[in-house]
Amino acid sequence: MNTIGNILRLTTYGESHGAAVGGILDGCPAGVQISQEAIQKDLDRRKPGQSHITTQRKESDTVEILSGVYEGVSTGTPISFIVRNKDHHSSDYNNLKNIFRPSHADYTYIAKYGRRDHRGGGRSSARETVARVAGGAIAKAILQHYQIDVAAYVSQVGKITLNKSYHELDISNTENNIVRCPDEEKAKEMITAIEEAKKDQDSLGGVISAVIKGVPAGLGEPVFNKLHAELGAAMLGINAVKGFDYGSGFEGTSLPGSAHNDPFINDNGEIKTTTNHSGGIQGGISNGMDIHFRVAFKPIATLVKQQNTINKEKEEVQIQLKGRHDPCVLPRAVPIVEAMAALVIADHLLLQRTRQI
Repeated sequence: MNTIGNILRLTTYGESHGAAVGGILDGCPAGVQISQEAIQKDLDRRKPGQSHITTQRKESDTVEILSGVYEGVSTGTPISFIVRNKDHHSSDYNNLKNIFRPSHADYTYIAKYGRRDHRGGGRSSARETVARVAGGAIAKAILQHYQIDVAAYVSQVGKITLNKSYHELDISNTENNIVRCPDEEKAKEMITAIEEAKKDQDSLGGVISAVIKGVPAGLGEPVFNKLHAELGAAMLGINAVKGFDYGSGFEGTSLPGSAHNDPFINDNGEIKTTTNHSGGIQGGISNGMDIHFRVAFKPIATLVKQQNTINKEKEEVQIQLKGRHDPCVLPRAVPIVEAMAALVIADHLLLQRTRQI
């Protein structure tokens, strides 16, 4: 499937080394202020070549809105957009046409379709996430009407972990450094680790943390479209993601129920909880507290180091990859996590409007 969403539906298209990537966002209500500058700002946070710790592929990632927006306002019709590819070096992949790269989708695409676009991974490339970020920026514009804010940041690179909750951080500092960690000292350590991995022709994984503030109670669809399940599916659909947890996550399994439960209180007429181990979601439905979650990314599989693999003839071969690749995907993945979260929350806001007269 190339589409996500129930009412607000994003369909993406394009390949890494094709003419363009883009998307169609259907279901956006009429009357939403759509700023092309705001969309471009998020695309600039995702684009390659933005610092020395990211891939040096040079793409402006300039978005063109083709339909659904008139005089800066959504018309209620499908919003289509395109980002044209400019700096693809397809010749870097000529030696990979018949070879399966370790931990890539080369073999699985052959197993599924019987053929594949070997240039930069084709449709399986993270280049496809350009369309998700553009669609997510429009979803953020919808959320602004409800005073809902989505923010993500890098909380771990390799073994370097930011051992602070979002309550203890000034998340507005996230964009102050190239690794997008709101703690300046930890950011320096993370940057050094990425630089060393790059020097060693290796890669590093890590974790992105996110928080969504202002979500009203009542979002989420029991039983099979629970809010945390839809958020998890959206995050696990991002390239290189290996895990998702929300609230107390796996760490909460070590607590007794008496310590893990979130007691309700009446806070000046508002129902709140004194703790938030639930991560803002109970029974698959938002409870009005902050929704917070983490997304685990594996080390990028594309390495310049020589590796063992096999080719289409099932012969054992060695490969040494060329091309321009990220030593760590985390800094560029922050806006992707935000975009996917915004799409899910905006979709469930619109869905909730059908649940009560």
